[in-house]
Amino acid sequence: MTCASCVNSIEKNCCEAAGIISIKVSLLAERAIVEYDPDILDESSIAELIDSLGFKATPIKPKREGSVDLQIFGMRTSDHAQLIERELLKISGIINVSINFSTAIATVQFDKESLGVRDIVDQIEKLDFNALIHDNSQKAQLESLARTREITEWRSAFYRSLIFAIPVFFISMVFPGFEWGRKLVHVELLRGIFSGDLVALLLTIPVQFGVGKRFYVSSYKALKHKTATMDVLIVIGTTSAFTFSCFSMIFALIVDGNEPSVFFDTSTMLITFVTFGRYLENLAKGKTSVALSKLMSLTPASTTILIKDPKTGEIIGEKKIPTELVQVGDVVKIFPGDKIPADGIVISGQSAVDESMVTGEVNPVNKRQSDSVIGGTVNGLGTFDMEVTRAGSDTALSQIVKLVEEAQISKAPIQEFADTVAGYFVPVVIGLGLLTFVGWMILAQILNPPPEIFEHNGSYFMVCLKLCISVIVVACPCALGLSTPTAVMVGTGVGAQNGILIKGGGPLETGHKITKIVFDKTGTLTKGQLDVAHYEIITNNLELTKETFFAIVGAAESSSEHPLGRSIVNYGKKLLDIEAYDAAVSDFEAVAGLGIKCKVILNTSYSAVTPLSATTNTTSKLYNVLIGNEKFLSLRNQIFIPSEAMNIKESQERLGRTAVLVAINNSFAGCIFLSDMVKPEAKIAVGALRCMGIQVAMVTGDQLLTAEAIAAQCDITEIHAGVSPKGKTQIVQTLQYEGKGNVVAMVGDGINDSPALAAADLGIALCSGTDIAMEAADIVLMRGDITDVVAAIDLSKTIFKRIRLNFVWASLYNVLGIPLAMGLFIPWGFHLHPMMAGFAMAFSSVSVVCSSLLLRWWNKPTWVDNGKGGVERIVDNDGIINYLITLLKHGPNSSNYIGNSRYSRLAAEDNL
Repeated sequence: MTCASCVNSIEKNCCEAAGIISIKVSLLAERAIVEYDPDILDESSIAELIDSLGFKATPIKPKREGSVDLQIFGMRTSDHAQLIERELLKISGIINVSINFSTAIATVQFDKESLGVRDIVDQIEKLDFNALIHDNSQKAQLESLARTREITEWRSAFYRSLIFAIPVFFISMVFPGFEWGRKLVHVELLRGIFSGDLVALLLTIPVQFGVGKRFYVSSYKALKHKTATMDVLIVIGTTSAFTFSCFSMIFALIVDGNEPSVFFDTSTMLITFVTFGRYLENLAKGKTSVALSKLMSLTPASTTILIKDPKTGEIIGEKKIPTELVQVGDVVKIFPGDKIPADGIVISGQSAVDESMVTGEVNPVNKRQSDSVIGGTVNGLGTFDMEVTRAGSDTALSQIVKLVEEAQISKAPIQEFADTVAGYFVPVVIGLGLLTFVGWMILAQILNPPPEIFEHNGSYFMVCLKLCISVIVVACPCALGLSTPTAVMVGTGVGAQNGILIKGGGPLETGHKITKIVFDKTGTLTKGQLDVAHYEIITNNLELTKETFFAIVGAAESSSEHPLGRSIVNYGKKLLDIEAYDAAVSDFEAVAGLGIKCKVILNTSYSAVTPLSATTNTTSKLYNVLIGNEKFLSLRNQIFIPSEAMNIKESQERLGRTAVLVAINNSFAGCIFLSDMVKPEAKIAVGALRCMGIQVAMVTGDQLLTAEAIAAQCDITEIHAGVSPKGKTQIVQTLQYEGKGNVVAMVGDGINDSPALAAADLGIALCSGTDIAMEAADIVLMRGDITDVVAAIDLSKTIFKRIRLNFVWASLYNVLGIPLAMGLFIPWGFHLHPMMAGFAMAFSSVSVVCSSLLLRWWNKPTWVDNGKGGVERIVDNDGIINYLITLLKHGPNSSNYIGNSRYSRLAAEDNL
């Protein structure tokens, strides 16, 4: 496939075939998703249909849940195959085994919950055979993305045509300019047959019907199915030049004996330029998928697992295995510099991990026990052991690759323009070519004198034919057809490298039109977890230090499952610098919606904690503790709350904080105030969106007082508080219809706001870095950093601007090129020779692809607080100088500086 005409040809003919329900074809990914009725046809029939259209298609075997293909080595007879089948079926969890003895490939279906691929391979090896996973699909896809086969074929075709085209060019264009040259090429061998013409004919035949054979085959199959592609134009143009030249030689030989008018050089040079253009075009296309190819290559080839004693569970050794044999539950040892083979949890050791290629996080992320790690990321200098939680196609990296693949197959709505144009383009161009030929034949006869071109370039017929060929050759539907898919492929790949997963051209097109963004509060604008923001120790009868206060309260809350309690427990541990509370808790009682009561006995292991001393000078380590809200303490337990405490409580609640009151030994002891802390980058992200002309609103299920406090910190004025998940959907729909042309985006965590994400024109979900399968979202952000929302919108705008530029260039090329080729500028002395038309056509597509490749230099925009209540963008896409200036000016403080310090190093990678 070379252009939108090829895509249209496949889609049109397949949709007309019985049994095919729908088909989506990706020009650059060279893939098609076909929905069909298996009762009417199968995958092979669809591939044969596409083959009949002049293209090569191979069915891709879908990966079924719990199914694997294994290449088995060592089978010498069919009895060996039956032995393996029989023994495997004895294993609990294996559902079906099918072995093709001729290919030595076994297809095994199994229960993924019961066993893994390595268990199956181990069982085969116990039977004295060897087995490896048979999966050539990824290798084939990598080669397809890199255009390896196409680059090799077109380079070979270009070299072969060039060998013959250069002598033909010299014979036709160079030698006649010299006296000795004219004598050499004007030797009359037969009546009307001259040496130069005969040699040019013999040299042209291998190019026209050898190198050009693929164009003839493709054109024949296209026309047979009533479609026309770019190859049809190439065949018409080159065949016209070749046929006219041959006819002129025959006419001279048989009729008049005069020197014939030939232009074999036009035919050979056209094919040479086309093959050279296709070679460069495929080189450039290969670069468009570099990001996806890198993602697919991130998984290491092998890894080291720890072998456990099945009885004791102790580690008894290590074993290096292929990564595809890693399964859930394995313990993997990660050495410095290793790529992590699968998703998992760190169980011992610590290190810093480079997650930049998967999540876009620039700085290494520290990992210690219980932290999650992502497959495909790179370990730093430390060593750690991890337990695999997701392997194979279930890993985050596999989900990212799948999502990017699907995005690059989907079409942007604007692509419909190119598809519509492509459907009419070739017939219209052929019509314009014929109009040019007939029109100039008539004008050459009636104009007196005719234009100068008709006086010095052979017969009128020959000049008009050259003009006709120029029109047919210069027109290029490929440039239009490549404008959108190349930009989408490069843009989605760059986005994935930066942790921005865009699900196709549709979300890209919507993203550039956003007028309003609605943020969910919890987990989006805020961290999504309550932290201790403030506390006050207020006592009349107790001498209470903060260490003793939190030792008692933390120990009491350790028995609670409430989120507020867990936050207080963690804060106390940090304050006291301990791993666990050294205390005994008894008589624990949790009262739903009110608080807890218990008895706490502190041990003496805390260096900073002293027993409470009451006014009676009695000392005790046993404390009666009450923790809860005002109603729990004052009404249910008759604890007197000082007015000072109530005043502080009211002022803190106005800031959106939740109050927890504490009483110890029947006396009020203090207040703890918790809040869901606003992310440090939230205010700058909101300001950046405003600078981009986008309105910002916040929606939350919290009460208005809390919502207003959070919104004030983010500088958001439009607030929707006390809203249920269903109500969030209604608010999004209301905003969509309240103004003409409103395009609303919803940003959330994809959990309880999925309906609102689906209802919005653009749903943007922030995920944890491993769970990216969010169906409701159009854009998934791999990090919790909401400046990535700004980056996603900026990327959408950048890509769409590039698509528009590509369309303008491709349209302008055809709008100017075709009239020039038609000879409309001949009165002013300008016309387009067929060879130059071929050269222009060949490079028009290359220029569009190269234009899209400039998107690879995109970097996340950087915004800073300008100190005047607003923000400003300070880093452009070359940004290193501005980054350093800003760093010196504002410092590395995250409240001032939000942006990206990753700068493009693509120049060193490019070989174009």
